[in-house]
Amino acid sequence: MAVLKTENLTKRFGNVKAVDGINIEVQKGEVHGFIGPNGAGKSTTIRVLLGMLKATSGSASIFGKDVWKDAVDVHKRIAYVPGDVNLWPNLTGGEVIDLFMKLRGGTMNQERREELVEMFNFDPSKKCRTYSKGNRQKVSLIAAFASEADLYILDEPTSGLDPLMERTFQACVMEARNEGKSILLSSHILSEVERLCDRVGIIRDGKMIESGSLDELRHLTRTNLNVETKQPIIDLDKMQGVHNVERKEQKFSLQVNTEDLDDVIRHISQFGVLKLESAPPTLEDLFMRHYEGDSGGDS
Repeated sequence: MAVLKTENLTKRFGNVKAVDGINIEVQKGEVHGFIGPNGAGKSTTIRVLLGMLKATSGSASIFGKDVWKDAVDVHKRIAYVPGDVNLWPNLTGGEVIDLFMKLRGGTMNQERREELVEMFNFDPSKKCRTYSKGNRQKVSLIAAFASEADLYILDEPTSGLDPLMERTFQACVMEARNEGKSILLSSHILSEVERLCDRVGIIRDGKMIESGSLDELRHLTRTNLNVETKQPIIDLDKMQGVHNVERKEQKFSLQVNTEDLDDVIRHISQFGVLKLESAPPTLEDLFMRHYEGDSGGDS
């Protein structure tokens, strides 16, 4: 049984469909990426999953329980990190971490808490009003990963973190996954999603437009080639599946549809290949293919 599952999940605000028939499945021990630009419906979906909003139609369950009717039970086993953390200004960071952990119920893993404080290079003795955005984010991340949660729902969790702390965050995610925990990761940092996620769902205008493992999605986009040949390659830009050909003397860079790659390489080989570099399509390539020219507001 999936740890988290939505079926045709829809949320309307008046005449606006913020979420339109979303299907998501997160399995045990899986990191599931949930990506899309601002305004795509990511945060609305997450608010429904957290029981903060009631779905207009469709269903959403976590651990087999309805996220709206059984929200209290569900929250005992999940940890949530938002992209913009607001804290009590007169409490210290350490006091807030302890409060978050106590609110979840169960026992506090004090040893894990101290380990995470050190990993994130965090000073828990300062008042929250003195913290930068990155340090406020650390409070939420430390409280989440110090908990004994079975599912982590992370909505732009590295917002405000420096690159070193992003790597620390990634290490925490991988450790949680290796322990059999599940993670739903909403992020606009595509390299982070590509590095961490087993499966990815791409949302646009409230609809899920692609989902699957990265290997499954890569057939939908193009391979990047850099070629150097003894003789100039002729008719390259006329071939089926070839895009964005750039030539500099005997060197060419181009993109090729995966299904046409064999024919293109066979054609190139006639001209005496001196150098051939192939790079698989990235998640960013796939994302930009769907979103080129798209603009959005807040999600």
